[in-house]
Amino acid sequence: MRFMKKIGFLSFGHWANHPSYKARTASDTLLQSIDLAVAAEEIGLDGAYFRVHHFAQQLASPFPLLSAIGAKTEKIEIGTGVIDMRYENPLYMVEDAGAADLISEGRLQLGISRGSPEQVIDGWRSFGYEPLEGETDADMGRKKALEFLDKLNGVGFAEPNPYPMFPNPPGLLRLEPYSEGLRERIWWGAASNATAVWAAENGMHLQSSTLKYDENGKPFHIQQAEQIRIYKEAWKKAGHEREPRVSVSRSIFALVNDQDKIYFGNQGKGSDSIGYIEADKRAIFGKSYAAEPDKLIAELAQDEAIQEADTLLLTIPNTLGVEYNVHILSSILKYIAPELGWR
Repeated sequence: MRFMKKIGFLSFGHWANHPSYKARTASDTLLQSIDLAVAAEEIGLDGAYFRVHHFAQQLASPFPLLSAIGAKTEKIEIGTGVIDMRYENPLYMVEDAGAADLISEGRLQLGISRGSPEQVIDGWRSFGYEPLEGETDADMGRKKALEFLDKLNGVGFAEPNPYPMFPNPPGLLRLEPYSEGLRERIWWGAASNATAVWAAENGMHLQSSTLKYDENGKPFHIQQAEQIRIYKEAWKKAGHEREPRVSVSRSIFALVNDQDKIYFGNQGKGSDSIGYIEADKRAIFGKSYAAEPDKLIAELAQDEAIQEADTLLLTIPNTLGVEYNVHILSSILKYIAPELGWR
């Protein structure tokens, strides 16, 4: 199956004071992330996406970064993959997201989820959040997501002060700044088939990463493709008038020079792996792809989940610096995408 596809990068935004790293500080990572997004737009990439982690030497607090990228670019989609809603104040997040979307003139594609294991135990408690009695932290994350979606609609809900500092418009007040259309550009990171259905029912696009819960023992890309098809059917059943979007993440490296082979020559020899991202939930992790272009094209043509998705997010080794990551992304655009019909 050959069809056009949006291609973006996904950065975890690592940094460490390591002699081989180009990103040794938080400042390095933030500034290089902006530079990489600008360069990615110049070479024709479609998206710049960033993972959010707390209590770690990785990117967090995404809205300042997304706003800065939005101000320095013109076309590229900017987004997250994903924001852990357990840590968020949904109303404040609406304001931050609205501002970032307006700065980028409507290019925000915001990936959220109920969260995954983090660096500390119950880190959301340190942020002042606690599930209600009878709730799990996952319940809390999903409830916050629904409140976020509701408030993004821009409908007034707050009673105005009869003696305000500044004149109010008539009626109940909404959060500002309001960005029209942002509600339709929210994605849900789903690790299971059931949460993919929930995302479809609530009108969110689907982000599926390089892991998911192992629900039937089949190869990773088969399970992920099944998840996507289940999601699309649920979207159709829900009666949404707009088209759903689906992204999958992959680690893909075209080996086109000696440096590529040194860095990634052994990564393409792996296979799917099984592990536990939570104590009681078995997960399957997809393999990395690394090979010379001809072999890589043949392997990727067999990946059913990539075929089902309209957007491919390429996970990048941000610590290797902007120049080398531009080379990685350019190689995919030059040698791989045209042969697979993605361009």
